[in-house]
Amino acid sequence: MNKKRREPREPQKRGTTPTRDDVLAYLSQHPAATKRDLARHFDIKGSDKIALKRLLHDLMDEGDVKRGRGKTMTRTGDLPEVTVVEIVERDTDGEMLCRPTQWDSDAKPPHIILAPGADGAVEGRALGIGERFLARLKRAGDGYEARIIKRLGAAATKTLGVFRKLGRHGRIEPVDKKARHDFVVSEGDTGGALDGELVAAEPVPGPRMGQPRARITERLGSMSESKTISLIAIHAHGIPDHFPQNVVDEAERAKPAALEDGRVDLRRIPLVTIDPPDARDHDDAVWAEADADPANKGGFNAIVAIADVAFYVRPNSPLDREAVKRGNSCYFPDRVVPMLPEHLSADLCSLKEKQDRAILACHMKFDAGGKLKSHRFERALMRSAASLSYAEVQEALDGHPNDKTGPLLAPILKPLEACYRALVKARNKRSPLDLDLPERKIELGPDGRVKSIGVRERYDAHRLIEEFMIQANVAAAEALEAKRTPLVFRIHAPPSPEKLLALGDFLGTLNIPLTKGQAITTAMLNRILAAAKDTPNADLINVVMLRSQSQAEYSPDNIGHFGLALHRYAHFTSPIRRYADLIVHRALIRAYKLGAGGLNDAEVDRLSETAQDISAFERRAMAAERDSTDRYVAAFMSDRVGAEFYGKISGVTRFGLFVRLDETGADGLIPVRSLGQEFFKHDERAHALVGERSGLTFRLGEKMRVRLAEATPLTGGLRFELVEGGKAGTPSRDRRGPKKDFKRGGRRR
Repeated sequence: MNKKRREPREPQKRGTTPTRDDVLAYLSQHPAATKRDLARHFDIKGSDKIALKRLLHDLMDEGDVKRGRGKTMTRTGDLPEVTVVEIVERDTDGEMLCRPTQWDSDAKPPHIILAPGADGAVEGRALGIGERFLARLKRAGDGYEARIIKRLGAAATKTLGVFRKLGRHGRIEPVDKKARHDFVVSEGDTGGALDGELVAAEPVPGPRMGQPRARITERLGSMSESKTISLIAIHAHGIPDHFPQNVVDEAERAKPAALEDGRVDLRRIPLVTIDPPDARDHDDAVWAEADADPANKGGFNAIVAIADVAFYVRPNSPLDREAVKRGNSCYFPDRVVPMLPEHLSADLCSLKEKQDRAILACHMKFDAGGKLKSHRFERALMRSAASLSYAEVQEALDGHPNDKTGPLLAPILKPLEACYRALVKARNKRSPLDLDLPERKIELGPDGRVKSIGVRERYDAHRLIEEFMIQANVAAAEALEAKRTPLVFRIHAPPSPEKLLALGDFLGTLNIPLTKGQAITTAMLNRILAAAKDTPNADLINVVMLRSQSQAEYSPDNIGHFGLALHRYAHFTSPIRRYADLIVHRALIRAYKLGAGGLNDAEVDRLSETAQDISAFERRAMAAERDSTDRYVAAFMSDRVGAEFYGKISGVTRFGLFVRLDETGADGLIPVRSLGQEFFKHDERAHALVGERSGLTFRLGEKMRVRLAEATPLTGGLRFELVEGGKAGTPSRDRRGPKKDFKRGGRRR
C-alpha cells in the first residue's frame, strides 16, 4: 500500500498570498497542479484569489511556469507527474535511462531512470531501447524516477526525407525507394526546417483519409551540399556518427605505449604497412624472411603486427561501450564513420611510418608448401619502416621501383613475395571459393562531387596482404582453441539445401552438372567457375554462385568457414575498425597472460549476445555503404538522362530487369511494363523473363543496350528503357513451371 505523500512545510501562514518561491516550490513537488490546487493548499479564499491569479500570470509571462493540459501548470524545466517517456539507453549499472517524448525547452531534458520494482528487479525488464510507456514520475535528486503505468510499445518509426516548404506548412519527400507517399507537415511541426533540407521526422496522428502526417524531429543539412548524400545513408540506417564527450575525453587522455609490462622491442624488425593510398588508418604491418633452420628448408618466418587497441580500449570503459554500439567503422566515398575516435583510430593506434607503436605480434613459421607449422603471440613495440601503397609495391615487384621502394625491394619486399608464393601453394591445395567479382570505385573531386566511377584495380600485392592476414586469423583461432579460451569465431555455413537445389537447376539450364547427393565443397564449385572462365556465361555463373552462398557472421560456436575452406577462423587483424577483432585480442591477452586489458568473465558471459549484435551492425554498415554508393552514382548519372549505355542483366525479378552498366557499374531497373506489349513470365529456375506469345527471353548475365530514362539522387534509383537486347525462345505458355505471368507489373490474369 502506497504511503500518502507528505506535504512540504510552508514558510507562510495559511490564508496569505504565497510568494513566487512558494508557488515554484509547490509546483516542483506537484507537477500538473491547477490554480484550485494552489488555492486549496495555501488556504486562499474570496478576493485573495485575484492576487494569486495575477502572480501566476506573471510567472507564465516571465517563462518560469508553463501551461499543461487542461488547466494544469508545470514549472518550466519540470515534467508533469504523469507523462510518456522513451528508453534511450542502458547505463553501466544496467539501469534504463529515459527521456520525455515531449520536451519544448531548448535546455537538455532532465535525467529519468526507470525505478526498481518491489522485488528488486528493474520494472519492465523486457523493455528495450526505443520503447515508450506512460510513466508516473517522482523527483530523485536532480532528475526523476519513473514507474510504469502502461506500456505503449516501440517508438514511432522515423522517416528520412527532404522538406518542401508550402506556405506555412510543407511536405516531406522520403528518401526510401519503397515509400508510397509523401508526408504532410503542419505549421507547428516543421521544427524551423528550410526548403530543401534533409530532415528526420516521425509520424503523428492525422485524419483517416488523405496523406499521412509527420513532425520534424531533426534537421540534417541542405540537399544542395554533396556531403548530404552520405548523411542520408548514415541516418537512414541509424549509424552513430557523433562521439559523446566523455568518449572523446577518454581518447584524448591516452598516451603512447612504452616498453613496459613485458612488451617486447621489435623496432629493429623492418615491418611495413601496405594499404590503399587513401587509407585513413593502418592497423597491420608485415615482415617475412627465409627460415635459416635446416629442418625447415625452403620455409619462412613471418610476423603480422596488429595495433594493440586493447591497450587503449579497456572493457566497459566509455570507449568500449561506444565501440560495441558501433560494431565497426563504416566507409563512404567522402568520409569514414570510425568505430574509435580519431585520436586513436588515425593516430595512437595507427601504425605510422617511423613512429613507435604498440602492437600484438603474431609470429608464424611456414614450410616450403605454405603450411602453417607453428605460431606464437606477444605484446610488442614496433616502428614501421615504411607506409606503402598497393600500387607502388606491385610496381616494385614488377621491376619498376620508385625512390621509396627501391631500397626496400631486396631486403623487405622480395622476401614478402617469396613467402606469399609459398602461401599460395597451400591456398590452392585448400581451394577456397574463388569468385571473380569486380569492385566499384567512386572518385570524388575537390567539390565533393563524383569525378569518375570505375572498377577498383586488384594486384598481387592485395592478395599478398590478404593471405598474410588470413594466416594470422587462423593462428589466432587455433591458439585460443588450444588454450580453451572463449572467443568470437568468424563462421560461414555451407549453402543451404534449398539454395544448392536452385543452383543445380540453374546450372542445368546451361548443361553444367552439379553433383547431387554428396557434401558440397568449394573445390567442386571452383571447378565449375574455372570451366566457365572466358566463356559468355562466366559473369552470370559468378553472380549466381555468390547468391547461393550463406552470409558470414560472428559466433562463439565454431562451425568453420566454408568460403575460405578453413576449419577454424577468427578476425584478429583489424581491431581499429572491427569490434570482433578487439574481442579476439582481449582473448589472446587473457590466454597468454599478456597484461592488462584482457577478456573478463562478464564479457565471456555476453559473447553470444555480442556476436549477434556485431553481426547485425556489420550488415547495417554494408547496407548503408551500398545505399550511399547508389546515391552518388545516381547523382553522377543525373545529367546523362537520355544517353545510351551497354550493360548486362544483373538481376531478374517478376517486376523487371536490373541492368549493370559496363562503363560505371551503375545498377538500374527496366520495369517489366516497358519490355513489350505482352505478358512476361518469371522463370526462377533459369533466372529469366520469358514473353508469353513471342518467347522473347531476357536472362541473367546477358548483354543489353539501354537508355537512361530517369536518375533520382534522393533515392539512388536509376530507371532504364530497353534499346536492344533479349533473345528468341520458346513462348512462356508452352513451358512448364510456376505460373507467374506479368505485364505492366500486374499479377497473372
